[in-house]
Amino acid sequence: MEDYPDFLKATGFDDAIIGTTYDMVSGESRLIYSVQKCAEVLIKRDGMDYEEAIEFLEFNTLCAYVDQAQPIFMHETFGE
Repeated sequence: MEDYPDFLKATGFDDAIIGTTYDMVSGESRLIYSVQKCAEVLIKRDGMDYEEAIEFLEFNTLCAYVDQAQPIFMHETFGE
């Protein structure tokens, strides 16, 4: 995570980072995580199945409010 030292991060999901965004109004940047890749981390690391991983993410991560500069979690559905 040396590449993003000043960003708020989702602990344990470094492999799910797919990019950053920049808000021209506020001047703030945020990390973007793939929900699918976060689920893959939980499946591999914690032995969850896909449904358990998504439920865990929805309850513990996607619905959590930490700060205005918190990471963005994106469903990669473009082109499907």
